[in-house]
Amino acid sequence: MTSRTILIFIPILLFFAALAVTAVWTERRRSREKEKQRFADEYFLGSRSLSGVVLAMTLVATYGSVSSFVSGPGIAWKLGLGWVVFAAPQIIAGFFILGLLGKKMALASRASGAITVTGLLEVRFGSRALTVLLSLALLICFCAMMTGQFIGGAAIFAEAAGIDPVLGLLLFGLLTVFYTTFGGFRAVAWTDFVCAVLMIVGMVMLGWSVLGEAGGLTAAMERAAAAQLADPAADLSSSPIFSPNANGALPWTLLFSAWILVGFGTAGLPQSAVRCMSYLSSADLHRAMIVSTIVCGALMIGITVIGVFARGLPDFDLAGASTDHVVPRLITQHLTPIEAGITLIGPLAATMSTVSSLLIAASSAVVKDLLLAARPELEHQPKVLLRISRWATLVLGLAAMAAAARPFDLIAWINMGSFGGLEVAFLFPLVLGLFWRRATAKGCVASISVGLMLYAGLLLFKPNLWGFHAIVPGLLVTAVVFALVSLLTKQHPNAKLRYFFPKPRGA
Repeated sequence: MTSRTILIFIPILLFFAALAVTAVWTERRRSREKEKQRFADEYFLGSRSLSGVVLAMTLVATYGSVSSFVSGPGIAWKLGLGWVVFAAPQIIAGFFILGLLGKKMALASRASGAITVTGLLEVRFGSRALTVLLSLALLICFCAMMTGQFIGGAAIFAEAAGIDPVLGLLLFGLLTVFYTTFGGFRAVAWTDFVCAVLMIVGMVMLGWSVLGEAGGLTAAMERAAAAQLADPAADLSSSPIFSPNANGALPWTLLFSAWILVGFGTAGLPQSAVRCMSYLSSADLHRAMIVSTIVCGALMIGITVIGVFARGLPDFDLAGASTDHVVPRLITQHLTPIEAGITLIGPLAATMSTVSSLLIAASSAVVKDLLLAARPELEHQPKVLLRISRWATLVLGLAAMAAAARPFDLIAWINMGSFGGLEVAFLFPLVLGLFWRRATAKGCVASISVGLMLYAGLLLFKPNLWGFHAIVPGLLVTAVVFALVSLLTKQHPNAKLRYFFPKPRGA
């Protein structure tokens, strides 16, 4: 191990220590409160006590994955400011999720006692078949997404720090599994808060370094524009870097798809939607809507535009590597070891925060939605339930790490489609289930089944969609099937509908 690698590791190890301390602190707090709260409420929802700022930061950290630090800046380096336009829909994600679902999900989940998104939908529709279908879809997608996050995090860690990818995976992967397993949702929320702050710090340090070395914003943009001109004598303003659609490389149909996939459709991501059930008061919800919009916008746009600035560095070269190597090369070639270590915390934090959120949600699906539904008597055995929950979290996390150490093609394919697949499965059951009394369980199951098969088929066979992403026809067909089948079928008697559609006072 070189002296540079050792220096890089100093801030990273301090970061790891801070996360470990946070996990221990949250576990001790859980132990003190275990007599006051049901185990499941505490372990999977943090006793519904998150403040507005923590709620906002955990939502942003969950949403901002390693691809935000790898793929986004890399594509922006290649295509220019047009890709920054395509990143813009992410700004609204937190505001939209909390604004649309926040209050209704919180009220319904508190009234019914539901602690997972799938559990809330089971209360709403009264269908075990729906619960099993959603839980299986969630587990498959989450495990694939965790594996993808581990692969991406290990790769950037290995290149920037100069270590073996498997060693990098073990270092941050085991810590992530540890604090999620023993700290539960509260540990995930607080470590997400730390991770979100450090993601911003890493982004600012990297951007400051790139602009400083490029000679300022004007010089960076002039060089970046000139680098994409076919004719060196042409006016800089004609450079593709300034084109909103990258001179046709980014069709407007794809921009529309982006607004659906990473904008409005994010209300269907269960790992984000579950945050709507975890806050303390309406004031915290409103505060989180504002903070998450500001932080998410600054982070997603900021890290993406750094890729454009990097094109303005006079001596920066990918040397034939893919655009995913832009940020790792910037860290290794243009930062001192200590600066590189601090900056590297950003993508590591993005990976760990996303994985921990996926992991606790996957564990809750196994324990609450599947196990407790089959063995309800375990609800009154908190020590047994704690042990089972921790084992479920540990096994799922280690399985994802093992798959990341030796990934296979099927995992990569599922990971690529999992984001949209979760939206197809959960968006309309959540939105229509919460706000349309006529929605039925048969309509819900039919729409999910048809929508997922169509979405998977479009991704697999890649027909000509005129530039639209598969998520657009996938969600459109899902909505139509849901509405038609619900209108054609009768709703089973369900006394628990009052949690979602209470009668007005005096009625």
